[in-house]
Amino acid sequence: MIGPIEVRGIVLGPDEFSWRFSRSSGPGGQSVNTTDSRVELSFDLATSAALGPVLTERALHALADRLVDGVVTVTASEHRSQLRNREAALHRMAALLTAATAPPASARRPTRPGRAARERRLAAKKRRGEIKRGRRADDT
Repeated sequence: MIGPIEVRGIVLGPDEFSWRFSRSSGPGGQSVNTTDSRVELSFDLATSAALGPVLTERALHALADRLVDGVVTVTASEHRSQLRNREAALHRMAALLTAATAPPASARRPTRPGRAARERRLAAKKRRGEIKRGRRADDT
């Protein structure tokens, strides 16, 4: 059976998710019109206390454009079997939540170019100017 997923050391059990199944477009052979192999996995991020307040706030901020009433949903329909699509959806959800709960990147410390870099840039400009000057027709 499909097990729980782990997000930053926190295990989210199967009772945290809701599943929906529907018919999938794409490959399926004779069973394509009868098998509900497409999987939608939903996680109620806004009301779940499993991640804790800090990670939940990070995820709500990062996934703000994907949320519908605080619920994030992933779908999987690339496999012919429902079981493999369920596994794919769980992996997708784990990756999405792990990325969304990542700590913010440290701010970039502004730096200025060093002397050697400035000299290289000016030398390159001078070379380019010489090349263009050599292409001019002498009107003297």
